[in-house]
Amino acid sequence: MTAFLSELFGTMILILLGDGVVANVLLSKTKGNNSGLIVITFGWALAVFAGVVVSATGSASHLNPAITIAMAAFNGFPWSDVPVYIAGQMIGAMLGAFLVWVSYKKHYDETVGNDLILATFCTGPAIRSSVYNFLSEMIATFVLVFGILYFAKPSNPIGSIDAIPVAFLVLGIGLSLGGTTGYAINPARDLGPRIMHAILPIKNKGASDWGYSWVPILGPIAGACLAGFVFTLLTAH
Repeated sequence: MTAFLSELFGTMILILLGDGVVANVLLSKTKGNNSGLIVITFGWALAVFAGVVVSATGSASHLNPAITIAMAAFNGFPWSDVPVYIAGQMIGAMLGAFLVWVSYKKHYDETVGNDLILATFCTGPAIRSSVYNFLSEMIATFVLVFGILYFAKPSNPIGSIDAIPVAFLVLGIGLSLGGTTGYAINPARDLGPRIMHAILPIKNKGASDWGYSWVPILGPIAGACLAGFVFTLLTAH
């Protein structure tokens, strides 16, 4: 139960601050309206930092089903704990998205563009191409998980402050690789808020783009597992 709650609240904070910065930039009449991609990438990096710090003592701070699956497949994480972690991550992501909607309710009411509203909940491609969108998510998540695995090595001197390097890693991914799909790099980060977009009574919200939803689920899982496989090969003795 401790790990479940830790992943739940850590992911909730991650999404509250991460989707929150997107809402601040994209929704009408906010203080941060039109402040741009740099603000979003920094906001998401700080959201990751806060989520990891919140969950560090109660769980392994995965906050991401792709990381959980890769850790189980290649790094000795118990498969029996995978459903518990993913359930916490999904519920936390949905709660975080709900809190963003509550916080920005009046601004959602003032926003006309349904694409802008959807973007505050989940990701979408700049140019729609299933193959290349999938590859973008896979590559970005490979970088994320490959870096995390090295940060977590006992011999790594920065392993004791892993929230900071992970936050900088996410910042780098956003700045360098986020221009194609919005770098979900986390199935729960996309699917949980997308579900909330579908069920919440949001004015002018439009469709939830379920046809794209498989990309930010399967792409990150593929990238995370590839990272785990390569890391295992490189560090095998």
